[in-house]
This record gives sequence, structure tokens and C-alpha cells, in this order.
Amino acid sequence: MALYIHQLQEWAKFHWEQNELINLLAEVRQLQGKLLGKVELLGFDLKDEANLETLIQDVVKTSEIEGEVLNPDLVRSSIAIRLGLENLGLEHSNRNIDGIVEMMLDATQNSNKSLTDERLFGWHGALFPTGRSGLYKIEVAQWRTGEMHVVSGGMGRENIHFEAPKPDRLEIEMQNFINWFNQENYLDSILKAAVAHLWFITIHPFDDGNGRIARAITDMQLSKSDGINQRFYSMSSQINTEKKSYYNILEITQKGDLDITSWLRWFLDCLKGAITASNTIIDKVVRKHQFFVNNASKMTNDRQRLIITKLLDGFEGNLTSSKYAKIAKTSPDTALRDINDLVEKGILIKSNSGGRSTNYLLNF
Repeated sequence: MALYIHQLQEWAKFHWEQNELINLLAEVRQLQGKLLGKVELLGFDLKDEANLETLIQDVVKTSEIEGEVLNPDLVRSSIAIRLGLENLGLEHSNRNIDGIVEMMLDATQNSNKSLTDERLFGWHGALFPTGRSGLYKIEVAQWRTGEMHVVSGGMGRENIHFEAPKPDRLEIEMQNFINWFNQENYLDSILKAAVAHLWFITIHPFDDGNGRIARAITDMQLSKSDGINQRFYSMSSQINTEKKSYYNILEITQKGDLDITSWLRWFLDCLKGAITASNTIIDKVVRKHQFFVNNASKMTNDRQRLIITKLLDGFEGNLTSSKYAKIAKTSPDTALRDINDLVEKGILIKSNSGGRSTNYLLNF
């Protein structure tokens, strides 16, 4: 008796109740169209900034789903360099961040190129440049040669949620998936993204990194669906928000039959949430632009511009003169003079939060 979907005789011949999805799919399509229409009104520079902000979210959140915390400033630096955007005062990223950034950019900016095993191996190699996942040496840029179980719980209390196909099946399984993905077929392009995500994550062909690569493939297909190579909504960010239900629906689907209606409904609801949340990114970009238009001439040096940019991008914690000095790499006296100058010009205001140090906020 088959325990998992990939053990069924008709495996990968998925089907679903189209009538149960048609209204939700239409709603998602309408939101997609409204978003792209809104983006077109931004102009080139703001579109680039919105794309950058979305990609930062995508990279940070796809890693966070796997329990890895990335520094958003380093991610911003890596993406900005590769997109040819201004990178004022940002630190240089490391090769682990560069690897996932390169994968995401290749998936979304080259979405019309064919998916191949060599391309997937390149993505996997970029994710694990040292050949290790944490402390453990793994097989990199090749299909795994060992068995794969998705488990939770501590030693002696393991709960097996899923067992992936045996290694001797991977070559043919991946060839079938890649051939299907590259075909132009009757399937709606959004539904194709949902099926591709489920199909790849079920095969689980790599030693590690399968979730991140599955989400890159999803973004690649969604880029095709949008008809543009820029990203203005983050599916990974929304999946991270709904992480518990994501793992739950995957487990239910992978232990079910080939009717994947419930999975597709979950995916469409998640995508709907991602597109709706994109308004926050666009509003932030417009707000940042307007703030600089109003205040750029009042800032007298690059240190001030650097700090204001960081505050607009979502500075963690409170701004104090000591933090200013550390970030701007200047003396405490110079930092305080810069801050007082910004306060006098109405760009910063003193916070009423109290505490031992004076905190400063943007004066929106």
C-alpha cells in the first residue's frame, strides 16, 4: 500500500476540481493585473527600487523558512551590485548570501530560459559554496545518493512527516519534471507554478536546499506568468507568514491521492496574500522617494544620507548618537553634530521614549 503520493502507480498525473478554483484564480489574476498597473505608474527608478525591496524580502524570507537568518543590509548590497543600483555605504556581502541572490536573480531575470539539470546543479552549488550545510558535508551540485526523510522531534522522538523517492529513481523523476516544466502546455501559468512547487518538493532531489530551490522555481514560473523579469510581490515572504499551514498542507497532500485541489487552493490563497502585501512595499518605496525629494537638499554630507537611508529602509531598534557613530564610522562628537543638524532642519525629531540615551526618529 502506498504511503506517499509519489508511490502511486499514476504518480505525477495530477488532477483537480477546476470549478472549485475558478473564482479564486480569477480573483488572483485581477489582483495581479492591478498590481502591475500600479507599478507601471511608478517610473523607472521607483520600479527598480520596488524590485530591489521585493527581492530582499524574497531572499531573506526563503532562508528564514529554513531557519537561517540573513542580514538584510548584506542582502541589499549583494542584490544592488548585481542589478547595477546605487550601493551607498553598504557593507560587502559574503559568498553564502551572494549564492542565494545569484540563484534568485537567475530564476526571475532569466525565466524564459529552459530549466535543465545543469542549471539546477548551478543553483545548488551557489547555495552551498563550501560543500557543507552547517557543520555537515553534503553532496553538492548533484542528485542525492542517499535516502531522504523529512522529520521533526528530538533524538529518539523523531516524527517522520515524509519520505522522498529512492535515489535510484531521481534521474528519471527529474527528467520527467524538467521536460514537463519546459513544455508550453494548456495549464494556466499560475496553476503551473503551484504544481511545479509541489512536484519538485515531493521529489526532494538534493541533499539539502530543496525548499529554497522549489521556491526559486515557483518564482521563475510566476515571473513568466507576470510577463516581466522584475518582482513586485514575495511568495516566500507570504509562505513564511503562513509557514505552519504550508507544512501542514504539504504533508496532507504528499500522503493523499493525486487530486491536489486542496493544495492548489492553498497556493492561490497564499499568492493572493503575497500580492495584497506588496502594497506595503510599494507604499514604502514611494514614501522613501517623497521624503528624499523633500529633504535631500537639507542633508549636508554622505553620513547623514546613509543614516536617513537606513532609517527609511527599516532600521532595527532606536537610533542613538552612539549607533550613528558606529554605522557612519565617525567620532561621537561628529555624530552628535550631524544629528543636531538634522533635528534643527526638521528631518529628525527626538523620541519621547525616555531611557538613558536620547533616541531619534524620522519626522514624517
